[in-house]
Amino acid sequence: MSSSGAGPTEVLLVRHGRTAMNAQARLSGRHDTDLDETGEIQAAQLGRAVARGVTGPLRIVSSPLVRCVRTAASVAQACGLSEEQVELDPRFLEMDYGDWDGRLLADLPGDVWHRWRSDPDFAPPGGETLRDVSVRVDAAMADWVDRAAGGTLVVCSHVSPIKAAVIGALGVGESATWRMRLSNASISRLSCSLDAEGWLVGAMIGFNDVSHLEP
Repeated sequence: MSSSGAGPTEVLLVRHGRTAMNAQARLSGRHDTDLDETGEIQAAQLGRAVARGVTGPLRIVSSPLVRCVRTAASVAQACGLSEEQVELDPRFLEMDYGDWDGRLLADLPGDVWHRWRSDPDFAPPGGETLRDVSVRVDAAMADWVDRAAGGTLVVCSHVSPIKAAVIGALGVGESATWRMRLSNASISRLSCSLDAEGWLVGAMIGFNDVSHLEP
Protein backbone atom coordinates (compact mmCIF):
# COMPACT_ATOMS: atom_id res chain seq x y z
CA MET A 1 0.00 0.00 0.00
CA SER A 2 1.21 3.53 -0.68
CA SER A 3 0.49 6.53 1.51
CA SER A 4 2.00 8.99 -0.95
CA GLY A 5 -1.33 10.76 -1.45
CA ALA A 6 -1.81 11.47 2.26
CA GLY A 7 1.19 13.77 2.61
CA PRO A 8 4.49 13.08 4.34
CA THR A 9 4.77 11.56 7.79
CA GLU A 10 7.06 13.27 10.28
CA VAL A 11 9.11 10.52 11.89
CA LEU A 12 10.83 11.14 15.21
CA LEU A 13 13.43 8.46 15.85
CA VAL A 14 14.19 8.56 19.56
CA ARG A 15 16.86 6.56 21.31
CA HIS A 16 16.05 5.25 24.78
CA GLY A 17 17.48 6.85 27.93
CA ARG A 18 20.73 5.69 29.45
CA THR A 19 21.22 2.29 31.06
CA ALA A 20 24.02 1.04 33.31
CA MET A 21 25.43 -0.92 30.37
CA ASN A 22 25.50 2.24 28.26
CA ALA A 23 27.35 4.06 31.03
CA GLN A 24 29.92 1.24 31.11
CA ALA A 25 30.40 1.36 27.30
CA ARG A 26 29.24 -2.24 26.85
CA LEU A 27 27.59 -3.73 23.79
CA SER A 28 23.93 -3.77 24.78
CA GLY A 29 21.86 -5.73 22.31
CA ARG A 30 19.14 -8.09 23.50
CA HIS A 31 20.02 -7.77 27.21
CA ASP A 32 16.76 -6.47 28.67
CA THR A 33 18.25 -3.82 30.93
CA ASP A 34 16.20 -1.03 32.50
CA LEU A 35 16.99 2.68 32.52
CA ASP A 36 19.33 3.91 35.23
CA GLU A 37 18.57 7.03 37.27
CA THR A 38 20.05 9.31 34.62
CA GLY A 39 18.10 7.46 31.94
CA GLU A 40 14.81 8.05 33.77
CA ILE A 41 15.53 11.79 33.89
CA GLN A 42 16.49 11.78 30.21
CA ALA A 43 13.28 9.97 29.26
CA ALA A 44 11.18 12.61 31.01
CA GLN A 45 13.08 15.43 29.30
CA LEU A 46 12.75 13.66 25.97
CA GLY A 47 9.00 13.28 26.43
CA ARG A 48 8.54 16.98 27.07
CA ALA A 49 10.60 17.86 24.00
CA VAL A 50 8.58 15.57 21.75
CA ALA A 51 5.29 16.91 23.12
CA ARG A 52 6.30 20.50 22.35
CA GLY A 53 6.80 19.71 18.68
CA VAL A 54 3.87 17.42 17.88
CA THR A 55 1.02 18.69 15.74
CA GLY A 56 -1.74 16.51 14.34
CA PRO A 57 -2.30 12.77 14.81
CA LEU A 58 0.39 10.91 16.76
CA ARG A 59 1.40 7.26 16.90
CA ILE A 60 4.13 5.86 19.11
CA VAL A 61 5.85 2.55 18.36
CA SER A 62 8.62 1.00 20.43
CA SER A 63 11.07 -1.84 20.59
CA PRO A 64 9.73 -4.32 23.18
CA LEU A 65 12.87 -4.13 25.34
CA VAL A 66 12.20 -2.47 28.70
CA ARG A 67 14.62 0.42 28.22
CA CYS A 68 12.64 1.50 25.16
CA VAL A 69 9.22 0.72 26.62
CA ARG A 70 9.99 2.89 29.67
CA THR A 71 11.23 5.71 27.45
CA ALA A 72 8.23 5.45 25.12
CA ALA A 73 5.89 5.53 28.13
CA SER A 74 7.42 8.85 29.21
CA VAL A 75 6.90 10.23 25.71
CA ALA A 76 3.30 9.01 25.66
CA GLN A 77 2.54 10.55 29.05
CA ALA A 78 3.98 13.91 28.01
CA CYS A 79 1.89 13.80 24.82
CA GLY A 80 -1.35 13.01 26.65
CA LEU A 81 -1.48 9.35 25.63
CA SER A 82 -1.61 6.28 27.82
CA GLU A 83 1.14 3.69 28.10
CA GLU A 84 -1.28 1.20 26.53
CA GLN A 85 -1.32 3.31 23.36
CA VAL A 86 2.36 2.60 22.77
CA GLU A 87 2.55 -0.10 20.08
CA LEU A 88 5.39 -2.64 20.18
CA ASP A 89 7.24 -3.93 17.14
CA PRO A 90 10.16 -6.41 17.52
CA ARG A 91 11.57 -5.25 14.18
CA PHE A 92 12.88 -2.22 16.08
CA LEU A 93 14.91 -4.38 18.49
CA GLU A 94 18.60 -3.58 18.87
CA MET A 95 21.06 -5.47 16.73
CA ASP A 96 21.67 -9.00 18.01
CA TYR A 97 25.29 -9.06 19.16
CA GLY A 98 25.15 -12.78 19.87
CA ASP A 99 28.05 -13.98 22.04
CA TRP A 100 29.39 -10.43 22.30
CA ASP A 101 26.31 -9.02 24.03
CA GLY A 102 27.43 -7.36 27.25
CA ARG A 103 31.12 -7.14 26.31
CA LEU A 104 33.06 -3.94 26.80
CA LEU A 105 33.58 -2.16 23.49
CA ALA A 106 37.22 -1.64 24.41
CA ASP A 107 37.75 -5.41 24.61
CA LEU A 108 37.06 -5.99 20.92
CA PRO A 109 40.33 -6.46 18.97
CA GLY A 110 41.27 -3.90 16.34
CA ASP A 111 41.05 -6.38 13.48
CA VAL A 112 37.49 -7.24 14.49
CA TRP A 113 36.51 -3.58 14.46
CA HIS A 114 38.08 -3.16 11.01
CA ARG A 115 36.20 -6.11 9.55
CA TRP A 116 32.91 -5.06 11.18
CA ARG A 117 33.23 -1.52 9.83
CA SER A 118 34.14 -2.64 6.31
CA ASP A 119 31.74 -5.56 5.77
CA PRO A 120 27.95 -5.12 6.17
CA ASP A 121 27.61 -8.92 6.05
CA PHE A 122 29.88 -9.47 9.05
CA ALA A 123 28.09 -10.88 12.10
CA PRO A 124 29.30 -11.36 15.67
CA PRO A 125 29.24 -15.05 16.67
CA GLY A 126 25.59 -16.03 17.02
CA GLY A 127 24.46 -12.51 16.07
CA GLU A 128 23.19 -10.64 13.03
CA THR A 129 24.68 -8.43 10.35
CA LEU A 130 24.09 -4.76 9.63
CA ARG A 131 22.34 -5.84 6.46
CA ASP A 132 19.99 -8.04 8.51
CA VAL A 133 19.11 -5.03 10.65
CA SER A 134 18.49 -2.89 7.56
CA VAL A 135 16.12 -5.43 6.03
CA ARG A 136 13.86 -5.69 9.08
CA VAL A 137 13.93 -1.96 9.84
CA ASP A 138 13.18 -1.00 6.23
CA ALA A 139 10.07 -3.20 6.31
CA ALA A 140 8.98 -1.81 9.67
CA MET A 141 9.46 1.80 8.61
CA ALA A 142 7.41 1.33 5.44
CA ASP A 143 4.59 -0.28 7.43
CA TRP A 144 4.47 2.40 10.12
CA VAL A 145 4.86 5.37 7.80
CA ASP A 146 1.90 4.02 5.85
CA ARG A 147 -0.20 3.65 9.02
CA ALA A 148 0.70 7.13 10.30
CA ALA A 149 0.39 8.84 6.92
CA GLY A 150 0.16 12.60 7.22
CA GLY A 151 0.70 12.61 10.99
CA THR A 152 3.62 12.20 13.39
CA LEU A 153 5.23 8.84 14.12
CA VAL A 154 7.52 8.42 17.13
CA VAL A 155 9.79 5.37 16.96
CA CYS A 156 11.53 4.55 20.24
CA SER A 157 14.45 2.29 19.48
CA HIS A 158 18.20 1.69 19.73
CA VAL A 159 21.38 2.83 18.02
CA SER A 160 21.57 0.34 15.15
CA PRO A 161 17.87 0.36 14.13
CA ILE A 162 17.73 4.17 14.22
CA LYS A 163 20.80 4.40 12.01
CA ALA A 164 19.26 1.77 9.71
CA ALA A 165 16.05 3.82 9.48
CA VAL A 166 18.03 6.91 8.47
CA ILE A 167 20.07 4.93 5.94
CA GLY A 168 16.93 3.42 4.42
CA ALA A 169 15.08 6.72 4.19
CA LEU A 170 18.04 8.47 2.56
CA GLY A 171 18.91 5.59 0.25
CA VAL A 172 22.56 5.25 1.30
CA GLY A 173 24.61 2.16 2.12
CA GLU A 174 25.22 0.45 5.46
CA SER A 175 28.77 1.81 5.62
CA ALA A 176 27.26 5.15 6.66
CA THR A 177 26.36 3.50 9.99
CA TRP A 178 29.91 4.01 11.20
CA ARG A 179 29.85 7.72 10.34
CA MET A 180 26.95 8.52 12.69
CA ARG A 181 27.07 9.16 16.42
CA LEU A 182 23.84 8.69 18.32
CA SER A 183 23.36 9.72 21.96
CA ASN A 184 20.97 8.41 24.59
CA ALA A 185 17.55 10.15 24.57
CA SER A 186 18.35 11.89 21.28
CA ILE A 187 15.82 12.87 18.61
CA SER A 188 16.41 12.40 14.89
CA ARG A 189 13.76 13.70 12.49
CA LEU A 190 12.78 12.50 9.04
CA SER A 191 10.04 13.47 6.63
CA CYS A 192 8.91 10.21 5.01
CA SER A 193 6.41 8.92 2.50
CA LEU A 194 5.91 5.90 0.29
CA ASP A 195 6.32 6.06 -3.46
CA ALA A 196 3.84 4.56 -5.92
CA GLU A 197 5.42 1.13 -5.49
CA GLY A 198 5.37 1.27 -1.68
CA TRP A 199 9.06 2.02 -1.19
CA LEU A 200 10.06 4.38 1.60
CA VAL A 201 11.51 7.73 0.59
CA GLY A 202 12.59 10.38 3.03
CA ALA A 203 14.51 13.54 3.84
CA MET A 204 16.46 14.31 6.99
CA ILE A 205 15.28 17.25 9.08
CA GLY A 206 17.58 16.74 12.07
CA PHE A 207 19.90 14.17 13.62
CA ASN A 208 20.98 13.37 17.18
CA ASP A 209 19.35 16.41 18.78
CA VAL A 210 20.03 16.42 22.53
CA SER A 211 19.37 20.12 23.15
CA HIS A 212 16.46 19.14 25.42
CA LEU A 213 18.71 17.29 27.87
CA GLU A 214 19.42 19.56 30.78
CA PRO A 215 22.57 19.06 32.86
